[in-house]
Amino acid sequence: MTIKQQNFGSFENQEISLYTLENCHGMQVRLMNFGATITQITIPDSKGRPVSITCGFDNFEDYCSEKYRANAPYFGCTVGRYCSQIKDAEFELDGREYKLAKNCGENNLHGGTIGFDKKIWEAEPIQTENAVVFRLWSKDMEEGFPGNVEAQVKVTLTENNEIVLDYEAIADKKTPLSMTNHSYWNLSGFKNDIQDNLVKINTNKLMETDQTGTATGVVNVEGTINDLRSARTIKEVQSELGDGFEHFYIFDTDTKQLKAIAEMEDKESGRKLEVLSTEPCMLFYTAKYMADELQRNENEKYGRYRAFACETHRWQNGPNLSESPNTFIEANEKFTSKTIFKLKF
Repeated sequence: MTIKQQNFGSFENQEISLYTLENCHGMQVRLMNFGATITQITIPDSKGRPVSITCGFDNFEDYCSEKYRANAPYFGCTVGRYCSQIKDAEFELDGREYKLAKNCGENNLHGGTIGFDKKIWEAEPIQTENAVVFRLWSKDMEEGFPGNVEAQVKVTLTENNEIVLDYEAIADKKTPLSMTNHSYWNLSGFKNDIQDNLVKINTNKLMETDQTGTATGVVNVEGTINDLRSARTIKEVQSELGDGFEHFYIFDTDTKQLKAIAEMEDKESGRKLEVLSTEPCMLFYTAKYMADELQRNENEKYGRYRAFACETHRWQNGPNLSESPNTFIEANEKFTSKTIFKLKF
């Protein structure tokens, strides 16, 4: 299939481009170079009609709207330099203390005020691979992080209905680094909320968090409501919790080995999403803070429990946890990471 490219708007006098990948099964992935963002994923229904299954907008202006920025759900973007929260917006490295932006209470979130998600990336479509490679240069001490970093994410749509995310980076100083994709999914095509979805997560380990939501360590949840090694509905678990999911699950610490870590299923349609990753942590989040007024159109409305996110990354608050694996990369050490979202429909 030919990768389509079109103008999607402009930001600070720079053009924003939209790329469309399509496979032989009629699955499509749309991406823009602002934030290396997945703006939409569609799959065909039983009659061949496209069904939108991720949150996003059809107009670039909506990503800049006041209501979107106020809620800050990070629809589909690439997050960095360090995704999720860093406690007290600071960390120590080789005897030096680094101060970061406090953009989530007293903590740092998703790389700071202007993280990778708010940057215009260079984009290179690769027709022979049905992929787009996005590249970004992040300068030394940008958002308080040390080292000049060359970052890259390659997004590929395969004929097996897989979205493959390959991340690479290299820095000229030792620095913390963790990137993820922040897509939100609704396998019903937003016909229903996600409460009746089945969720299965292949671990019995979870990050323990403090009152600010920042990780302090790892706990074993075997036999508890948070043990999802056997599939349960989201509604069943959230009813017992009295709250939505914002859970950081921990997996094998070998960040070179690709492993199946989670599976979600919309029971009514039978559609499934399988998540495979080399990453040691995944945030499972059921959009409990998402604003109800956000929508793509009248037929695709978002809000609380209307979508879920599976954010694969290094440990949350990793720079402040001595046991966190592969939080820092050394100068000239290559950072690599792979996550695959496989659809069954």
